[in-house]
Amino acid sequence: MLNKLVIIGVGLIGGSFALDLKRARLVREVVGIGRSEANLARALQLKVIDAASQDVASAVQDADLVLLATPVGQMAGVMAQLARALPHDAIVTDAGSTKGDVAALYRAHLGHHLARCVPGHPIAGSDLSGAAAARYGLFEAKKVVLTPLEETSPEALARVRLLWEACGAEVLQMSASEHDAVFAAVSHLPHVLAFAYVNSLLARPDAASCLQLAGSGFRDFTRIAGSHPEMWRDIVLANRGPLLADLAAFKQQLDKTIAQLEAGDAAALSADFLAASQVRSGWKR
Repeated sequence: MLNKLVIIGVGLIGGSFALDLKRARLVREVVGIGRSEANLARALQLKVIDAASQDVASAVQDADLVLLATPVGQMAGVMAQLARALPHDAIVTDAGSTKGDVAALYRAHLGHHLARCVPGHPIAGSDLSGAAAARYGLFEAKKVVLTPLEETSPEALARVRLLWEACGAEVLQMSASEHDAVFAAVSHLPHVLAFAYVNSLLARPDAASCLQLAGSGFRDFTRIAGSHPEMWRDIVLANRGPLLADLAAFKQQLDKTIAQLEAGDAAALSADFLAASQVRSGWKR
């Protein structure tokens, strides 16, 4: 049981985490911290949080657990504020989509507190954001990856694991570098491609007609292009090394497909399409 949970960044992830722990009766009080007074007011109205603040130092007093659910680019500033006010026994975890850079931030700003720091990444994103997007059951049967530091205590790690499991999540553990390589390929690259594709469509002289006539294929492929722009800017810059490698590999595959089309090579196209179709059809989430 947590007496006090502090959520910094009350949006889809942070808000849903709070709601699930409330429903499980594992937290007595949830305090939300954010830059937007309107979003915090909405979170209070929806009972996602019990109290709101824009002052990190005062809000984290007596906190048992602090969840950083802000965009990665904001975490340095938040951790710098936490360093001056964090209770000795408080656990700090996060929901950042990149882990190598976040681990470095923990070391830079919370070096005295590393035993109680548990980097994490819930795999439950959406194109929705803000407190109004929070919902019960978001993490049910979803994966959460924890990438503990060398200094992270087994007790802190176990406690964070149990809280995510109480939300219905399957918790996995790996190194920060392994995490960032995997998610560059399966998350960051698809988002970059979706953003780039929509922008390429907008550059066409008949863009309005294309959008008017677009159907389910366009809808499914571009859904993630509606994701939070600031958050995704921060993610791709933070993980640009692995992402650039995957973009180069994707470019090679795209060049191969272009060559097959130019040659009218139906057999090669069929083989590549079939291989991809079989993998996608067999993938279950």
